[in-house]
Amino acid sequence: MAQLAHARTALLDVAYEDSGPSDALPVVLLHGYPYDARAFDEVVPIINGAGYRTIVPYLRGYGATRFLLPDTPRSGEQAALGQDLLDLLDVLQVRHAVLAGFDWGGRAACVVAAIWPERVGGLVTCTGYQIQDVAQSKKPVDPEQERRFWYQYYFQTERGRRGLTEMRGELGRLLWNLWSPTWTFGDRTYNRTAVSFGNPDFVEVVIHSYRHRMGNAAGDPRYAALEARLSMLPKIGVPTIVIHGSVDDVNPAQKSEGHFRYFTGHYERRVFENVGHNPPQEAPKAFAEAILDLCERQ
Repeated sequence: MAQLAHARTALLDVAYEDSGPSDALPVVLLHGYPYDARAFDEVVPIINGAGYRTIVPYLRGYGATRFLLPDTPRSGEQAALGQDLLDLLDVLQVRHAVLAGFDWGGRAACVVAAIWPERVGGLVTCTGYQIQDVAQSKKPVDPEQERRFWYQYYFQTERGRRGLTEMRGELGRLLWNLWSPTWTFGDRTYNRTAVSFGNPDFVEVVIHSYRHRMGNAAGDPRYAALEARLSMLPKIGVPTIVIHGSVDDVNPAQKSEGHFRYFTGHYERRVFENVGHNPPQEAPKAFAEAILDLCERQ
């Protein structure tokens, strides 16, 4: 059984679930917005059953993860997420791990794989290369994709901040339905995740994440050097499997077809049929299989 544990980094008290053999190769599983550690409930037993350890953290602003100080900026920028992941690996004395994530979690994993590749044995990233080109964020894309980003534009406004504050549960459920149109889930499944949105920093972290990526909010100065490196869109050289759901309605599968150009090591792209934006919960066996394929390369 996974045990809820806490790790104290320079900025955070990170809540995470730890299971499997403590001396085995660690697999770090990373969720995004609006999800939490429950996305991996059916993945973890498969990975543990194959003999590997799993570490499933709650990202900043989610679940029981807390900032240590009230004056720390509640940044949701990509550099913050990547640095949080590296800091967690350091505190847990994990020198080498396989990273697997989707949405924000895939982005954090891509950041660490690109900047600190010596810490990563393999990478599973959903929807491809996830490092954001913030400098190009003002450039419009095709109208159909702009429609899919409606929630990001909503969060640029104070009305959106208030909407997220007052209706975070309803909004999250709407996004689950839109982004994974073929996935049937019940109240119990959703509510087990939505409890994590009660974190006192949830709204500030989410709003900052979407405003920063569109150039409408300044970053935390502590991450300026790392953001500068990410602005160069560094290539990733660790063994990688990209997963993309064929019916993902926020990042359609064709969007990652050319992402091989961002990877210089072993690379494979797998399209999961009839799966949307949340592959670990919609297709846990196939998601776990991708992870195990990378674990066996170690």
